[in-house]
Amino acid sequence: MADGVLEIVLGVVAAAISAGLGWFARTFLWRRRLRRKQRFLGLPAGSECLFVVNRDMGGDQRSVHRRDAYALLELSALVKDCGAEVQITAHDETRQGFGARAEFCVGGPGSNQRTAAHLASLLPGVSFSTVSEPVAERGAIAVAGQTYRMVKGEVEYVLLARLASDAHARPVFLLCGQTAISNQAAARYLAAHHEELWRRGADGSFCLLLKVVNPAAYGADMTELVADLTLAARTAPPAAAPAPAAETAAADRA
Repeated sequence: MADGVLEIVLGVVAAAISAGLGWFARTFLWRRRLRRKQRFLGLPAGSECLFVVNRDMGGDQRSVHRRDAYALLELSALVKDCGAEVQITAHDETRQGFGARAEFCVGGPGSNQRTAAHLASLLPGVSFSTVSEPVAERGAIAVAGQTYRMVKGEVEYVLLARLASDAHARPVFLLCGQTAISNQAAARYLAAHHEELWRRGADGSFCLLLKVVNPAAYGADMTELVADLTLAARTAPPAAAPAPAAETAAADRA
């Protein structure tokens, strides 16, 4: 009888120890993943980040496309997981530098002045067409000698970039799409792949080109990685060589 009771007690103790070790292991892994996410996003608990909101290309200066609003919701879930707070500001009302706090900038340079400034200073190798007329070059992205044109509703492209001036600065995230649905696709891709994205780039910076496949049918769900353009996007194109003096003089006489 005593042996039976002892076996039961030992079984209960073993089960309690096993459950405790399992809980500790799960908690340890969860906390490690959370810290990694916070470092990647630049969002330690209690910190504040900035959402720079673009305007709806087809609306007035203060309207936001519903797909861009969905993108902000996707990003808000990431911020909440990290225990951080959000400040939302319009693209034409942001007058501050970057690096002091994390920043998420949504929309291409045609609808977001802040994006245009970041592209010019941080990604000089990228050319993004801001033509508003419905022509083939509208929203075309050119980098490293390649041009990526959208076929609206069939194939649309978006740049997803994480940029930091140094290892200690808070990052800027650019979600720079040809359409509002591609902006949402970039936000969803960031949320789903942040762990593998953390391993890209020596200083954590990267610039990826994503393709949204058949958004008319699948929305923002079918997104593919096209290329890692980090090096080319961060390298300014060579300056055009000046014209020879003889040719310049001939042009002046003409």
